[in-house]
Amino acid sequence: MRAEINEGTGLQYVTVVPDEYTEGSSYPLVVMLHGFGANMQDLAGLAPAINSTGYVYACPNAPIPFQLGPGQTGFGWMTPRGGGTDEETANSEKLLGDFFDTVFKQFDVAPGQAILLGFSQGGGMTYRCGLWRADKFAGLAALSATLPDEEELAKRLPAERTQPVFVAHGRYDQMVSEDTAQSAKTFLEGHGYSPDFHLYDMGHEISGEELGDLVPWMAGVLPPKA
Repeated sequence: MRAEINEGTGLQYVTVVPDEYTEGSSYPLVVMLHGFGANMQDLAGLAPAINSTGYVYACPNAPIPFQLGPGQTGFGWMTPRGGGTDEETANSEKLLGDFFDTVFKQFDVAPGQAILLGFSQGGGMTYRCGLWRADKFAGLAALSATLPDEEELAKRLPAERTQPVFVAHGRYDQMVSEDTAQSAKTFLEGHGYSPDFHLYDMGHEISGEELGDLVPWMAGVLPPKA
């Protein structure tokens, strides 16, 4: 696989494509949103484990830099633990929406030929930005994530709620409580969705067992290019 950093007009991002990819060829797209304190390269490493020949991948850098320690910078979609503002969240959503438009155009991806996947804070953005874009994304995967404000989210839901959603969480997650995953499941089911829900004996991470369920789910929702 080949990776390339793209500056973009708003968000910097990395793309990962199969070795045999050529410009103008048609592949389904997987967009992956990293969690707080990481960067665009964090989830790009999942691409070979998901499928090295059948998808193209795009992973944006969250817009807000945070100093995590001496000489150590990570990025986030918003200030964590409720410390952000509505303006901060709205800006991240706007930048992410522009990014979606950019990569759909870059790879000439038809509506519905993409999956949106996010980990932790990126999973929250997946709910926030993906549920009302069911025309764009064939499915959503929220890993170790917190559901955004339910009342606000409910206002955005489309009339048709058949979009597949994969929800996964660790029983021993000390960063994001398992209760948040249960709340997401309850919310989605209460609004007509049928989430594919999984709990794993793990912490705040993406495990091999989780990938063992996620990868075939993705292939079922959006088959890779043969």
